[in-house]
Amino acid sequence: MRRILIAVATAFLLAGCATAQRKDALTSTLNTYAATLRWGSFQSALQFVDPKVLQTNPPSSLDMARYQQMRVSDYDDGAGPVAVTDNEVQQVVQLHLINIHTQSERTVIDRQTWRYDEEKKRWWLTSGLPDVTHD
Repeated sequence: MRRILIAVATAFLLAGCATAQRKDALTSTLNTYAATLRWGSFQSALQFVDPKVLQTNPPSSLDMARYQQMRVSDYDDGAGPVAVTDNEVQQVVQLHLINIHTQSERTVIDRQTWRYDEEKKRWWLTSGLPDVTHD
């Protein structure tokens, strides 16, 4: 009986550790993605997009040209991510974009979906890069 209790307690502890690691990985990924958009580029942000999404729906050269015209002046993730399942979260981000040619600013709402990859132990953006052509 004692062995069973120890086994059950160990299973709960390991599950708790896995959940904490997943949550820490999510926080790190979301912070790095936000910083990449703020200080880097949309081209660099492609490294966060799920490879399966990129394979089936890659951004066009026109999309990438549009991204090159934009700079993020503010990235507001509001309430942060909301868990849909253990391996999926969603968050709504308000992006303030400045067109580098006209210096005009506008706001775009980016509805993000992130999926945890158990095998690679990382989070992937499955919703793709934000659509900067719509307000």
